[in-house]
Amino acid sequence: MLNRFEFPCEIKRDSGGFYLAIFPDLPEAATDGKTLEEAIAEAVDCLGEALASRLVDGEPIPRPRRPKRGQWVLAPESTLALKIGLNQALEERGKTAADLARLLDCDHKEARRLLDPKAPSKAPRLTEALAALGYGVELGIYDQSKRERVLSSPLARRAIALRRGRAA
Repeated sequence: MLNRFEFPCEIKRDSGGFYLAIFPDLPEAATDGKTLEEAIAEAVDCLGEALASRLVDGEPIPRPRRPKRGQWVLAPESTLALKIGLNQALEERGKTAADLARLLDCDHKEARRLLDPKAPSKAPRLTEALAALGYGVELGIYDQSKRERVLSSPLARRAIALRRGRAA
């Protein structure tokens, strides 16, 4: 399982001057903003709410499709991404919250909090829980001003980045 939880988002300006943001992979996720920056911030929040809702309701989280030219690529808050990954890891391994509690040598309530998208959790503990199931976590940090839109295929972006002297 390698999940990035980065979803393509279409942001377009409407006739009233608002920016509308929709996620093709998540029909329930749509929002808007008065400015492009506000629309992006609202879209990130909307994405997180849609993913958390699917998790709570037991609905599948789709694999993000490849972004198309001109689409933005947005991700939910990192702790939520870790919680979604932990839920998916448990399902893939055929384990339960009780199994997770035994693996972490903790109370079953703590294990359930780690799985609950609305409960506060710390990234190191979520990473530890994923490791107990045999999964690792990769973290990516990038300059948002240089990666605002998807302009071409991943290979082309990598080639452009390498020509500019930075890793993709």
